[in-house]
Amino acid sequence: MNASSPGPAAVSYRGLPNTFRADLIACKRLIGCWCSLASPISTEVLGIAGFDWILLDAEHAPNDSISLIPQLMALKDSASAPVVRPSWNNTVEIKRLLDAGVYNLLIPFVQSADEARHAVAATRYPPQGVRGVSVSQRGNRYGALPHYIHEANEHIAVMVQIESRAGVEATAEIAAVEGIDGVFVGPQDLAAGYGHLHDPDHPDVQAAIRQVFDSARAAGKPSGILAPVEADARRYLEWGATFVAVGSDLGVLRGATQALCDKYRDGEATPLAPQY
Repeated sequence: MNASSPGPAAVSYRGLPNTFRADLIACKRLIGCWCSLASPISTEVLGIAGFDWILLDAEHAPNDSISLIPQLMALKDSASAPVVRPSWNNTVEIKRLLDAGVYNLLIPFVQSADEARHAVAATRYPPQGVRGVSVSQRGNRYGALPHYIHEANEHIAVMVQIESRAGVEATAEIAAVEGIDGVFVGPQDLAAGYGHLHDPDHPDVQAAIRQVFDSARAAGKPSGILAPVEADARRYLEWGATFVAVGSDLGVLRGATQALCDKYRDGEATPLAPQY
């Protein structure tokens, strides 16, 4: 983890400047954890652990701006920077998340430079983008940060997920888009896109993952991935990934509770698959 900045990463939630974004674009190693339980209590527990960043998922978890706000509050005193994944590359949803106090976004299923530009524009006030203006919202502390509207464009981190063949082939162009701060591999969707459903370890998929990392590095941008299996995470870090999620609250809870149950049960243990 980024031991050089144990506390300031939380500023990415509380206000400007966004130190998480600065560390991200500097390609520092940032170790994260996925958060899918939609609970401020479990989110707070993850924050205590000291991960560099925590992904609050609103794509495959039952989250929206209302449920995310208590989780952002739960991370207020944490060293972990919150990153939110919306359900889609949707301008209105992104606007609502920004107004709720989100500074770091991971946009799913981006397949082209045009889609990447669309994501960036949704996070920028005019003239750089199309974000709607509210002068009193949680992102600017309900109007208590008058400088927010003039400075926010420079402090919103935008990462995009590469999850398809088209996205892999366009990674270089996507990474080159101004305002894209990093590219992130969704290994399960990528595996599905290559015809190897639920098999991200297939050689074709592994080659595609490495191609994304290489293309991002050539464009001068960081790359990341979700890798709950330790051997995978360490391999991807060796390949050049710099922001890697090494597990999830759901996976940790599922694995630990099953192991505890099996310890006192007759018969064989229940096999567990990695929780992506």
